[in-house]
Amino acid sequence: MKKFALLFIALVTAVVISACGNQSTSSKGSDSKEEQLTVKHQLDKNGTKVPKSPKKVVVFDFGSLDTLDKLGLDDKVAGLPKQALPKYLSKFKDDKYADVGSLKEPDFEKVADLDPDLIIISGRQSESYKEFSKIAPTIYLGVDTAKYMESFKSDAETIGKIFDKEDEVKDELAKIDHSIADVKKTAEKLNKNGLVIMANDGKISAFGPKSRYGLIHDVFGVTPADKNIKASTHGQSVSYEYISKTNPDYMFVIDRGTAIGETSSTKQVVENDYVKNVNAVKNDHVVYLDSATWYLSGGGLESMAQMIKEVKDGLEK
Repeated sequence: MKKFALLFIALVTAVVISACGNQSTSSKGSDSKEEQLTVKHQLDKNGTKVPKSPKKVVVFDFGSLDTLDKLGLDDKVAGLPKQALPKYLSKFKDDKYADVGSLKEPDFEKVADLDPDLIIISGRQSESYKEFSKIAPTIYLGVDTAKYMESFKSDAETIGKIFDKEDEVKDELAKIDHSIADVKKTAEKLNKNGLVIMANDGKISAFGPKSRYGLIHDVFGVTPADKNIKASTHGQSVSYEYISKTNPDYMFVIDRGTAIGETSSTKQVVENDYVKNVNAVKNDHVVYLDSATWYLSGGGLESMAQMIKEVKDGLEK
């Protein structure tokens, strides 16, 4: 009997020790600090370690913001710059989202006060990368206009991996590929050329293939009216005479003033006596794009779908 009692005590002790060991392992496995992945991006080729499924994210890239929104992750957004926020993202003006400065002048103190798990930035904040990184893991998800679709898809897939939304991202990208195929068919059928211009306080810039808005040519299939425009972020400065001489069949117009909340000057710049005989003007083929989307938030799942639709609708009008 005594031996049986001793054996029983030994068995109970072993079970308790085993249970404690399992609890320790389980606790360690659920530690959010260990659930990380390495994200390689333009500002860190070796990769930045970010937490899996972060609960609080500060977003300075509006394209990434609209991707988060499309994936139903708006509750993860802790703060963003609310100045010049595109209309389709107006829900983020709500007070439950902190205002963390502007796109070019971040409020680092407010960002730090939010104690975010992740910060997402793009081109306008790239020079402040080190300062952001002192606050929280920071990744760059800006679109590379020279390889627009590749970088756009990579950014969306990165967000999908971070938040376990890879299947949803795959489905959305498939829809976008289908829409792009449609707009390319439309452009090919029309067999007309186009010129992309941006009006900015009375000045005009033109954008060709591989430039900031070059996806209209490179991805959507609209033949450029001028193949010799130098690829750049800010565009090639042009005159009314240039537009008249180039004589595009379609003009796709972005108004920087409207995009940043200032007065529009697009109509007086584009539709005047100097260019009234241009094919695009004569045939009512001047397509006014949603400037805030194109200028501020391109590169997101929502904005890309909108941009495709705008170009397709413009070609079909």
